[in-house]
Amino acid sequence: MFYKLTNRLRYFIELSYNGKNFHGWQYQPNAMSVQQTIEKSLEILLKQKIKILGAGRTDTGVHAKQMYAHFDFEEPIDLEHLIYKLNAFLNKDIGIANIHKVRHDSHARFDAISREYEYYITQIKDVYNHDKKYFFSKKLDFDKIDKAIDILKNTKNFKSFCRTKSDVTNYNCEIFDFNYEIKESEIIFRIRANRFLRNMVRSLIGTILDVSLKKISIKNLTEIIEKSNRIYAGPSVPAHALFLSNVEYPKNVFLDE
Repeated sequence: MFYKLTNRLRYFIELSYNGKNFHGWQYQPNAMSVQQTIEKSLEILLKQKIKILGAGRTDTGVHAKQMYAHFDFEEPIDLEHLIYKLNAFLNKDIGIANIHKVRHDSHARFDAISREYEYYITQIKDVYNHDKKYFFSKKLDFDKIDKAIDILKNTKNFKSFCRTKSDVTNYNCEIFDFNYEIKESEIIFRIRANRFLRNMVRSLIGTILDVSLKKISIKNLTEIIEKSNRIYAGPSVPAHALFLSNVEYPKNVFLDE
């Protein structure tokens, strides 16, 4: 049963998605996005125009193990029932893990204190997961990779790793952690920061691979950072192996915890 309230209620949707068939998170006028797909489903189920705003904007083909988005509604919602209905209504590429009650002034994007991305590389051709991993067979020099990561962890200005023709004016990011894990033929890079620029993770990984292949020296890497120009950094690795893996918020954002 719904009761009319004078104050709006805000909710955080916690979700995951396979980005293969979407043109990124953000609404696109002539292409299907994750945001648009969820908004349409909410509008049908809640019988009201709904606008959601995500914790970030993943590019075309990028996946999310955990993404948050907020929306407002003027009536209390049976959240368990809505989660069930959304998962039944949405296609197989989007999963709703939870819907949280939050403070009315909470913001999915601006209240996030950290975001983490994972990038998956396989050095042996994986015919079963080729659309989730980047097949890169060249021999890697992990000593050079370690040195490159150490430099990047202490970097603040990432303009050299940001997509050109962007509307960004602040290129400073704080990296909290940057590491990698080796599992047999698989290398998983993980990077956690307070914020990310457009295309930043993919250009960082591409540059690190070039350092490993000796196309870029450690000295050159420092110069690339100082030049603050995307044309000097390495190429961006493919989007299909990139996952937004975690978004962190202060505990006081959530009213149900």
